[in-house]
Amino acid sequence: MDALRSRCRQAGLKITPQRMAVYRALLESTEHPSAEVVFQHVRKVLPSISLDTVNRTLLTLNEIGAAFVVEGSGDAKRFDANLKNHQHFKCLKCRRIIDFHHEPFDCIDVPENLVAGCTVLRTTVYLEGFCDLCKARQK
Repeated sequence: MDALRSRCRQAGLKITPQRMAVYRALLESTEHPSAEVVFQHVRKVLPSISLDTVNRTLLTLNEIGAAFVVEGSGDAKRFDANLKNHQHFKCLKCRRIIDFHHEPFDCIDVPENLVAGCTVLRTTVYLEGFCDLCKARQK
């Protein structure tokens, strides 16, 4: 929660109960939840919160670097509050997103011609295939 407070202060944003509840829901999830899933969780604590507020809060968390959108899921935007180096595997059948860490992926070289004109903030490795659960069901 200190990370959120720090990033909100740096961005000049108020630390609201809504932001704290949305961030807490993200931290407690290992499922890379959609805004709808976060909304259902937060609504138990803040019954008057709207889906729009959750959506806007998640996008704000992404903008200030407190969470990020898991790109390439092809479905509703999914979010992740795990800011440590890690990669994602997406099951093409059940759509589950699994965190994994493979250290060599942390050191991907960015092409010089890109570095010269751009500022790279993050590199992302995203693998797709079929998870262990879906493979077991096919047997």
